[in-house]
This record gives sequence, structure tokens and C-alpha cells, in this order.
Amino acid sequence: MILSHGLTDNGLCWTRLARALEADFDIIMLDARGHGASSGVGPGDVVDPVRDLAEAVEALGLTRVLVMGHSVGARASAGYAAAFPDRVRALVLEDPPLVLPMTPEARERRLQAFREQVARFRSMTEAELRAFGMRQSPSWDPIEFPAWAASKRQVDAEALPLLNSAWQEDFRSLQSPTLLIHGESKRGSMVAPEQAREALELNPNLRAVRIPGAGHNVRRENLADVLLAVRSFLAAV
Repeated sequence: MILSHGLTDNGLCWTRLARALEADFDIIMLDARGHGASSGVGPGDVVDPVRDLAEAVEALGLTRVLVMGHSVGARASAGYAAAFPDRVRALVLEDPPLVLPMTPEARERRLQAFREQVARFRSMTEAELRAFGMRQSPSWDPIEFPAWAASKRQVDAEALPLLNSAWQEDFRSLQSPTLLIHGESKRGSMVAPEQAREALELNPNLRAVRIPGAGHNVRRENLADVLLAVRSFLAAV
């Protein structure tokens, strides 16, 4: 099972879920380019998480993998499964950002805002980041914060990836059984109910589960129900 984290996180941010599933799967928690202990973004580099995921799976000699991603990592996972359908046994997408591709101007504004966010992270100590995270997300289990805080000081200011394809394009192309897990819009989920319905209409291989009491960080806010959904889905497929 390959786990692909979200923007500004690192692979260790999957620790709670990985511990719950480690008896059943060989789990690989990747650090994306510009995150965690992976290489940074060099001058002129294009951050393409789909390509990076494909190269990592190939370099590790893996075939027919289970792939689970969160947020931007979920979009990367969907893009990978769409591009390499013969390599993916099943796919789990945790609250992917179902947004339209950005114009060059909008991307530049988003990149500048991201650089400023990273600068704020780096101006804080790890202890300050942990305290900030706990104030921001008091419902999370305390075990989440060490990796979360460390990841914020590791992320590269140029690590914002390209999401050039429409999400509908990738979802329509998915051939493997796919589970879309999302939270509640009022709590910050990036999958609105109408988008979940559209996803189901686009592809008969897909099923969707809305997790109550959760927003964008679904597993961090309701791990028990996420595990129930993931285990039930994988047992069925």
C-alpha cells in the first residue's frame, strides 16, 4: 500500500492510519518532492506529483499496488491510477481538492501565497508549530502533531505542484475500484455533495463515503470511520 500525503505534510503524517493497517499490508509512506526527507525543488524543476509517484513505484519494483492519497496526494494518486491503470489494484482518495485547473495568473498568486505560508512556518520553532497546530485543530489526537509540525519546517517554498488536468478527466479514466472518502463541506471538506454525486456519475468503478464530524483532514478528525470505510472497501474488492 502506497500512501501519498497532502501539501506541506510528509510521509510520517500517515503514522496513525499506517499503524492500524500494518498487520494487513506492507505500507510505504512516501515523502513527496519538496517535502519531508525527499529532494527539494531545483531551479527550473516542474513539480509533477503524478510523474514522481510513477517513478517511485517503478524504482521500488512494485506492481499492482494499492494507492491511498490525501488532498493534493489524492489528486496525484488519481492521476497516477488514470495514467497507469495496469499498476493499480485499488485506489482510496481522501478529500481530494476537486477544483478547476488554475490560470497562469492564478497559479502565480497561489504560489506567492504558498511561499509566504512556508516562510511563516519556518519562522516558528517546532514547539511553536505544535502549539499552533493544537490550537487550530483541538480535536486531533496528540500523536498527529510531532510529524505535522516537523513537516511544516521541511517543506520547500517551491513545492506547490501543477494540477493541470481537470479532476473529471482523471476520475472518468479510472479503471481500478476507487473509494472517495470526504468530510462535510461546513467543516472544510474540499468535496462538495454535488461533486461527490458528479464523481459517481462519471465512473461506475467509484463509490463515495461521507465521514461525519470531519472536514478536509478526514482521517485526523474521524479515524475510526475512515478505517471502517477503507477496510470494508478493500475487503469487497
